[in-house]
Amino acid sequence: MEETKQAAPETAMPTTYDPKEAEKKWYDYWLKGQYFKAGQRQDAKPYTMVIPPPNVTGMLHIGHALDFTLQDIMARTKRMQGYDALWLPGSDHAGIATQTKVEQKLREEGVTRYDLGREKFLEKVWEWKEHYAETIREQWAKMGFSLDYSRERFTLDEGLSKAVREVFVRLYEKGLIYRGKYIINWDPAARTALSDIEVEYKEVQGALYHLKYPVKDSEEFIVVATTRPETMLGDTAVAVHPEDERYKHLIGKTLVLPIIGREIPIVGDEYVEKEFGSGAVKITPAHDPNDFEVGKRHDLPQVLVMDESGKMNENAGKYQGMDRFDCRKQIVADMKELGVLIKIEDHVHQVGHSERSGAVVEPYLSTQWFVKMKPLAERAIEAQKSGQGANFVPDRFEKIYLHWIENIRDWCISRQLWWGHRIPAWYCGDCGEMIVSREDASVCPHCGGTHLTQDNDVLDTWFSSALWPFSTLGWPEQTEDLKRYYPTDLLVTGYDIIFFWVTRMIFSGLEYTDQIPFKDVLIHGLVRDAEGRKMSKSLGNGVDPLEVIEKYGADAMRFMISTGSTPGQDLRFRWEKVEQARNFANKIWNASRFVLMNLGDFQASDIDLSGELGTADRWILHRLNETVREVTRLIDTYEFGETGRLLYNFIWDDLCDWYIEFSKLSLYGSDEAAKKTTKSVLAYVLDRTQRLLHPFMPFISEEIWQHLPHEGETITLAAWPTFEARFEAEDAVREMELLMDTIRTVRNIRAEVNVPMSKKVELLVKPAGEEALAILKRNEEYVRRFCNTSALSIELGLATPEKAMTGIVTGAELFLPLAGLIDITQEIARLEKELTTLHGEVDRIEKKLANQGFVAKAPAKVIDEEKAKLADYADKRDKVSARLAELRG
Repeated sequence: MEETKQAAPETAMPTTYDPKEAEKKWYDYWLKGQYFKAGQRQDAKPYTMVIPPPNVTGMLHIGHALDFTLQDIMARTKRMQGYDALWLPGSDHAGIATQTKVEQKLREEGVTRYDLGREKFLEKVWEWKEHYAETIREQWAKMGFSLDYSRERFTLDEGLSKAVREVFVRLYEKGLIYRGKYIINWDPAARTALSDIEVEYKEVQGALYHLKYPVKDSEEFIVVATTRPETMLGDTAVAVHPEDERYKHLIGKTLVLPIIGREIPIVGDEYVEKEFGSGAVKITPAHDPNDFEVGKRHDLPQVLVMDESGKMNENAGKYQGMDRFDCRKQIVADMKELGVLIKIEDHVHQVGHSERSGAVVEPYLSTQWFVKMKPLAERAIEAQKSGQGANFVPDRFEKIYLHWIENIRDWCISRQLWWGHRIPAWYCGDCGEMIVSREDASVCPHCGGTHLTQDNDVLDTWFSSALWPFSTLGWPEQTEDLKRYYPTDLLVTGYDIIFFWVTRMIFSGLEYTDQIPFKDVLIHGLVRDAEGRKMSKSLGNGVDPLEVIEKYGADAMRFMISTGSTPGQDLRFRWEKVEQARNFANKIWNASRFVLMNLGDFQASDIDLSGELGTADRWILHRLNETVREVTRLIDTYEFGETGRLLYNFIWDDLCDWYIEFSKLSLYGSDEAAKKTTKSVLAYVLDRTQRLLHPFMPFISEEIWQHLPHEGETITLAAWPTFEARFEAEDAVREMELLMDTIRTVRNIRAEVNVPMSKKVELLVKPAGEEALAILKRNEEYVRRFCNTSALSIELGLATPEKAMTGIVTGAELFLPLAGLIDITQEIARLEKELTTLHGEVDRIEKKLANQGFVAKAPAKVIDEEKAKLADYADKRDKVSARLAELRG
């Protein structure tokens, strides 16, 4: 494709940074230039991510902002590193969640989905989807995400629907999809099956009811306990452990179910724990998953006593038509009257609630569609254990993933909804046969009949999202995108959906493409409020990312959430942290304005770093080099928090507080060669700094970069900085450390005795040796300027003045004769305090080096560094002690 070229907007750099103006201007510019579009660098190595598709149920929340910002950092970094980066956007139809929202809206209008009928109702849901899909796109833009919109997908679009049907038919033909009765999570309010992820467990104060079941034609009875007495109407056995001496003689005998009078057997089953409770368990196969399994082993009847709305049905006898919880109360009263209720105990337990409707979930026997998971899981387990699986970051999540997939159960994939992928199965009204087909069936292949009815259910949302990494790239067709961009490089997601989504994508990828769908899986935590609580509507503590952007700008929000967490850990959202990030942006802006005002008409071609560089020049280039190397390494290992700290410290401390201040000497001086060198260093360092910052703060970095001397249309495609050996300058680092320590110490002494920086002071410097003397002499002008001296003496054999403030730095002693301004008693107290600190440091390191465990395990370099620190602290301690002796004498 021919490269698109466009001119950047012409704007002068204003006094203050306006995020709103910059964000719209640059996002429009990026889209117009198609800078996010993959496939324009066919000779480049591809790098692929597919966005975890947000549900079209509403607005994006701050958790989405974290998830997507981490991905954008990787997309922008890889694009700048020369990759053909594809970050594919899309959204999920989110079956039950979206249908519930639309039904709530219809109820407010006094209409139900049944009033509308299936087709009209689906039209309403599509309208909802279009509205919120557009809202999500607007939010993506506001947050600056570099998505390739030309490849946007939706889980119900034509291509993905084709992929879903293909997978269903393939699994069915392999015998891995079946239809049968099973206990599933049932939402009586939404009247549909639920996946495990749609069930939210809450601690509830309930009761444990102890009931007496009499043995037929005997005085004996068995005591069972239950939290759901209403389900006893569906009991078809009582189970005891076959080796339990208390009940061995009763196995095979019959109990009489109270109230109902139905006779049920006593069965022996090892599922029962002898030591727990009474050692006897009521078995209700139609209303409990464990009981269902026991029932299958003993060929027990399955008696369903509720209907789909949670009301008692015809099998509940006189309780028919009652709500399940009203029935519970009535049964307890009736049991009490019959004398079979022994006791009621308070009991706190976890109760499943529907995440969408809030209703208490009912374990419910229902005819559903299932996927046999064991065969699919085995391949994924084998791949992971053989080192051919996905790389989890942090790696502790691999164990969690394996534990779940090794204990996986068959997956209930059918939902009693209208919104979703309708199950591609038809039932013939003429011969009764079922047809599963990739295409809509109109004629029965068994009898030629045409009276076909499609299954009313739809597939679980996770069925289609399990195919997301490859269906979005065109599978089952072997498209060019699929060949080039699959498997993907990185999946970023929260730890809360490892089981339900990540696992299913992995086994699906292996089953249909013979490949793990992504190389790395970066797991992040939840965004919690400042107190560490989960954000929720009930607490009213949620944060709207657009509100944060409105107040502080997108860059501040991005920087705060992306650098405020570590992989796998939760993040606490604090407004003051966003404010700090905004202040950081302002610091960068102000520093950049200063540089640009002094660059004048300096061009990119004028940058020349080959001439004579001063100590500060060499030092800042060395520090930039270190920062480039470490930032690149940390981004590659997804350590965004540490990356943010490094960038912040380099920009705020090294560049703004030190180098830019030092640069003023040559910028305001008369040496034209030095002035050009300083301009070159400033332009070069500021350019590279904006590139490093760009993935985190794309808008302000583009705005500044466009004003800097540069080549190219956009920082988005500017080359990522690389480590350059020519900038290595350890000697300049040592020189600058001595200079900075000297300036800091003098400023601290001034502050302690309230001598303002505007007042000139005399400074005497006694270097520890020839090297320190040479450094200080060579950089004498910096010391004069930044210590604001009236007189400066730098001598090896300097006589120590009597009345002076004292400072000890590595390589020199500093004296500020402040006669009449200092109190000798106060100076002695200050030095005594400093001496105590130095004694503590010496003692700490001596103990560390005396610890054989530390010495045996630590690398030689670390031990050498500790020894060097010890020598330095000991030298400072001795000099402070000597100075104290002089003052006291």
